[in-house]
Amino acid sequence: MTLVLAAALCLSSSHWQPLPPVPDRLGVAAPFAGVSDGALIVAGGANFPNGFPWDGGKKVWHDTAYVLDTPTGQWRVAGKLPHPFAYGVSITTKDGLVCIGGSDADRHYADVFLLNSKAEVKPLPGLPRPVANACGALVGDTIYVAGGEEMTGATNTLKTFFAFTNNQWRELAAWPGCGRTLAVAGALDGEFYLIGGVDLVAGKRRYLRDAYRYNPKSGWRRIPDLPHPMAAAPCIGGDRLLILGGDDGSRYGFQPVEKHPVFCAEILEFKRGEWKVAGKTPAPRATVPVVNWRGRIVMPSGELRPGVRSPEVWWVR
Repeated sequence: MTLVLAAALCLSSSHWQPLPPVPDRLGVAAPFAGVSDGALIVAGGANFPNGFPWDGGKKVWHDTAYVLDTPTGQWRVAGKLPHPFAYGVSITTKDGLVCIGGSDADRHYADVFLLNSKAEVKPLPGLPRPVANACGALVGDTIYVAGGEEMTGATNTLKTFFAFTNNQWRELAAWPGCGRTLAVAGALDGEFYLIGGVDLVAGKRRYLRDAYRYNPKSGWRRIPDLPHPMAAAPCIGGDRLLILGGDDGSRYGFQPVEKHPVFCAEILEFKRGEWKVAGKTPAPRATVPVVNWRGRIVMPSGELRPGVRSPEVWWVR
């Protein structure tokens, strides 16, 4: 099944099906997720195992790597990451899952490594600077990483754009807009897309609608703005870009926070230079990578609403 068919069918919620939930009973936000050796990997992530944040619970970062070898199998613990990680960039390549940057409770990292289905780690050249909450995508043989935050408690966003090819990182000219974190990235027709996200103004979020595409030969070009702001959203490409839910900022600062509704369920589609609302997902999520596995789109765990994760894993043919 090609990504073209996956894109066409996922617009109907009736086509979504559950896979076995990840073994963490709460689920995790912002894990590394991808494919290696034909198996689905979900590793690291963060949650609140000792109480929700509004009850004084503290966020905990994790280092466990879970692997699902087949859709009808059960998750197994494959091993551990070098240390707890979350909020990094996940890129599936022909060699395995490339894990880029991220954070733990104390700091942000420039670490980059290749992870396989046995949780074996092969270090790769690190990023030029630490970064978490960045976005990235694979275009051809080149990995692109854009934006994010350099340190815990940052009050400003990064406007950095890195490319990894031939086993080395290069910093490229950044997009014309402002710096951003929790942006959406995708690949389409040999180009890298940078979409939405949030800027930080005096430490407060400003949700963004602007979007750009990068062509390795001609550079950056602005594309039509999103219909509404979107951040921390799962995104996948095929013959179009699909943004599957995410945080649209409409409830930023919602009180009481424990009553915050689930994140946006809209599916936004970009095709032929236009955005449109193309349906709804039955599993609204934010801060979760989406993975192409066995010709299907997989959304493993993620954040249901602020402070609340879900162990559910959904996929669509």
